[in-house]
Amino acid sequence: MKFIWKNIICHFGIPREIISDNGRQFQGRKIQEWCQGLRIKQRFTTVAHPQANGQVEVTNRILVQGIKRRLERVGGNWAEELTSVLWAYRTTPRGSTGETPFSLVYGTEAIIPAELGMPSHRVMNFSEECNENLLRENLDLIEELRKKPFYAYKDTRIS
Repeated sequence: MKFIWKNIICHFGIPREIISDNGRQFQGRKIQEWCQGLRIKQRFTTVAHPQANGQVEVTNRILVQGIKRRLERVGGNWAEELTSVLWAYRTTPRGSTGETPFSLVYGTEAIIPAELGMPSHRVMNFSEECNENLLRENLDLIEELRKKPFYAYKDTRIS
């Protein structure tokens, strides 16, 4: 519960539902009551059938490959490389949506280090007032953008 509070709710707000494996830490009375109190629906993946959670498995595979590549280049501890690999994943457009996970969460693209070294149009023409207005307009569109991956995933399941 502490992890969910600190790393999910405090960053993104209360989710409508949480999908987890069948670990005891997710099925105890205490967490069930806590989720009910926050009106969070709990859903669980199929026991001993990770393929049922295909999206997570694909993402995990991408992250593991990224960590392996970084360790081959720089060595070190995988936990130290995880944040860099996650950053790369979050700021790379996904094929199914054409959007980055970062933009789907925050409604705007992240400024990446390369843009600071060779200023992009977006960085050079940044206006705080204009940005504020644009973010307000994008709030109307963000829910539609967030649904895009769901529909793309659903289409692949039907095909």
